[in-house]
Amino acid sequence: MDNNYYKTKASVEEYIRLANDVDGSELIRKLNIYLPSNSLLLEIGSGPGTDFQILKKNYRVVGSDYSTEFLSRLVNHNTKDEFLHLDAITLETDKKFDGMYSNKVLQHLTNEELRKSILRQVDILNFNGIICHSFWKGEGDEVFKGLYVNYQTDESLRLLFEDYFEILLLKEYKEFEYGDSLLLIGKKK
Repeated sequence: MDNNYYKTKASVEEYIRLANDVDGSELIRKLNIYLPSNSLLLEIGSGPGTDFQILKKNYRVVGSDYSTEFLSRLVNHNTKDEFLHLDAITLETDKKFDGMYSNKVLQHLTNEELRKSILRQVDILNFNGIICHSFWKGEGDEVFKGLYVNYQTDESLRLLFEDYFEILLLKEYKEFEYGDSLLLIGKKK
């Protein structure tokens, strides 16, 4: 897997331009149904911080990213907030969270890496912790603009998550075209 895309200032600025009109407000409204206000939430892959700003209206959010370029921007623009340098697979932190959120971040992991991430999410979630993750819907994988993208289906997500999480919501939604994306919300078993 090539993780170099988010390492340069130019690629980070390009991503911010491309994602300028996209946010997870629809996903976060669904999360609000299942995760009480003021819960401690980890955002995996905060990127430009768009969803982070929406999340912190309702939650005590700790942001994270693996890209030092994104982290630097996040810290400079959010001086009173907490951010961690985290790999989405290993999630190396001693903190425990009530919830976890990612918007099209875990799709950059192979299924084996995603399994490792899921096990680690279970470890750092509190009792009855809630996850909210989105993925591109489809089959197979590809490299797009130097980034690995692993598409998922309802069935593949169930197989990956259901041993560890009670699936509360698994539905298609539209990011660019109807049914191009999947949202999964689950509760730790």
